[in-house]
Amino acid sequence: MNGTTKTVLAAAVQTEAKLGDIDYNLDACERLASRAAAEGATWVVLPEFFATGVGFCRELGESAPPADGEPTKLLARLAQKHGIHVGGSIIVRDSDGENRNAFFLFGPDGDFIGRHNKDLPTMWESALYTGGTDPGRFEVGEHTVGVAMCWELMRSQTVARLGGQVDLVVGGSGWWSMPTNWPLLAGFEARNQLRATRSPATFARHVGAPVIHAAHAGTVECRFLGTPLPYRGHFEGGAQIVDATGRVLAFRSREQGEGVVMAEVELGRRAPRLASDRFWLQERGTMASAA
Repeated sequence: MNGTTKTVLAAAVQTEAKLGDIDYNLDACERLASRAAAEGATWVVLPEFFATGVGFCRELGESAPPADGEPTKLLARLAQKHGIHVGGSIIVRDSDGENRNAFFLFGPDGDFIGRHNKDLPTMWESALYTGGTDPGRFEVGEHTVGVAMCWELMRSQTVARLGGQVDLVVGGSGWWSMPTNWPLLAGFEARNQLRATRSPATFARHVGAPVIHAAHAGTVECRFLGTPLPYRGHFEGGAQIVDATGRVLAFRSREQGEGVVMAEVELGRRAPRLASDRFWLQERGTMASAA
């Protein structure tokens, strides 16, 4: 382990969002984050799309709040109220008219620390926002914190962006299942769930830093990738906290629903395992590649 080390009590939140219901989702996030803080957590991470959930639903993009809207104000308020670090991602409408999937991190005084825009939209997310190019690294005291969300945890280019340069990775996923209403695809679900479940640990081993990974559970229903066909499925869950070696310290499955996992995490960096010989850190499978 290189650099200065420090141990913190970290919390990863798992929600069951109602698609597009910002008031309901913010109330749930505030309740769960406050519970974690009351139990002593000093770092609390909310999932990707914590304010809205995610699906192929254009209204999510059309009604995106500004960067200083209510979801971001909630992060700042939680950080200041509890004297903790709080972060999570939302779709925002920026001043240039573009939507982005932005992760915001706030510090114990409610001060803004940094923002990372997810680099590449995944599948139907392409209808909701455009990608970003920032490094996604923030200086927090004596440590550097990186951000990686969902399939950013799956790509070698994220390891190149953060590997060996950060002492902690924060982020989350809104990883959906194979359609449960399409029986012919049921055989692909076990592997899809396995990829979702193991992606934070795989990434931690490659990047050489611990990971706080928040997640969504619950069900989702929307149209499927621009077709008139319905998609019915669920989020894979898997809120977890992983150390720099990839050892899972705390985990919450999809079946356990909403809640919080907590563990003590040692901040610090190890030598990364760069994977420049391939694009994906895990094989995605036929269906994911086609989609």
